[in-house]
Amino acid sequence: MRQQYRSEIVEEAGLAEDPMAQFARWFQQAADSDLFEPNAMVVSTATAGGRPSSRTVLLKQFDSRGFVFFTNYGSRKAREIEENPYVSLLFPWHPIARQVIVTGRAARVGRDETAAYFRSRPHGSQLGAWASEQSRVIGSRAELDRRYAELAERYPEGEQVPVPPEWGGLRVVPDALEFWQGHENRLHDRLRYVLDGKKWRVERLCP
Repeated sequence: MRQQYRSEIVEEAGLAEDPMAQFARWFQQAADSDLFEPNAMVVSTATAGGRPSSRTVLLKQFDSRGFVFFTNYGSRKAREIEENPYVSLLFPWHPIARQVIVTGRAARVGRDETAAYFRSRPHGSQLGAWASEQSRVIGSRAELDRRYAELAERYPEGEQVPVPPEWGGLRVVPDALEFWQGHENRLHDRLRYVLDGKKWRVERLCP
């Protein structure tokens, strides 16, 4: 089950000065490679006591301020972020032998930003955000479907669905981003941007 990666060497001189600009380049290249859901990322959180947990979510926005995803604030990940704001993101672009690993702090986005995104979602996804008490135990699939059906009757297609009060965005503000490119003989490129004061510096890591 071993694969040899054959890719071009990533040189420091070819990197963007800003890591978010570099991420935008690689993200576009991943999308252009027809990867399935290139915005899928593994979000790892931990409790105040250090017990970790991970799950895959979809990146919905990114800019100079960081990476944004949306969730129920009662979910396990959101509750752990309330206890411990330090998180890690992993973009696993295996078909093109690349990964991006982000570490930073997460915090809630403003309600206006949450509302704007919520209203852009498909009607069914809006209802789903109300139907699911994410990460909570539920008796059966039938109960979940019943909740959804009741909401669909209350808010038919075309009627505005209110934004759930316990649902919203989380922005991860990075303090380090590692760009990993696989190469043959396991001599991979690992180039990490680290925030040094207010400036970013790049360091190369051994594979």
